[in-house]
Amino acid sequence: IELVDSHIKLPKLKMVKMKQHRQIPAKHKIKSCTISMTASGKYYISILTEYETDIKDKEIQSVVGLDFAMNGLFVDSETGKKANYPRFYRQMLDKLAVEKRKLSRKKKGSSNRNKQRIKVAKIQEKVANQRKNFLHHKSRELATNFDAVIIEDLDMRGMSQALKFGKSVADNGWGMFTSFLQYKLKEQGKQLVKIDKWYPSTKTCSSCGSERDITLSERIYQCKCGLHLDRDYNSALNIKHEGIRLLATA
Repeated sequence: IELVDSHIKLPKLKMVKMKQHRQIPAKHKIKSCTISMTASGKYYISILTEYETDIKDKEIQSVVGLDFAMNGLFVDSETGKKANYPRFYRQMLDKLAVEKRKLSRKKKGSSNRNKQRIKVAKIQEKVANQRKNFLHHKSRELATNFDAVIIEDLDMRGMSQALKFGKSVADNGWGMFTSFLQYKLKEQGKQLVKIDKWYPSTKTCSSCGSERDITLSERIYQCKCGLHLDRDYNSALNIKHEGIRLLATA
């Protein structure tokens, strides 16, 4: 496998023209590559490289807690603001529905059906790329600004089925976001800490530590100690406190 002037030489193939996403450093050794084709007909080559690096654990000074938010990806413990995830899938639902209806009317096996299938695939591919781009930027921002990020170890599949929020959970891409966050932190010697999903972050007062039941419709957490706070912000603070406790124990 060789990379030469915007071309790649592959085993049993001639030189193939390509658009290279990023340069491979000279110290990286190319081990293998995987060719894949998307539903819209685009080809991609993923190149696996091997290299040595010395990652030193960073001293933890700045910590942030993230509370999962169905309609905004997360609320952070520093500002109490949502990540403002644009909900790309929801934005494309109407257009996607129109194109899928057109697809259902096409004769199976016809060239027109295949053309329409590619149109639908391109819309879905665009949504996936928009989501991935947003999640990369957010995870990079957090990995750059904090030494440790605390999240809940959530069962997203169970949540989508139990609460019937399948589309919202799938649109958020929380699982993908945590994966991006984990490797971006790890390559800098930083930490992603996952607390127990049964930890009562929503029920607990972030000021005095007392617990009380709270319904899903209550958006403000009020405590007898005088705390009056957005419930998601309160949860993010509790997640941060629990994460700091776990880090100190470790």
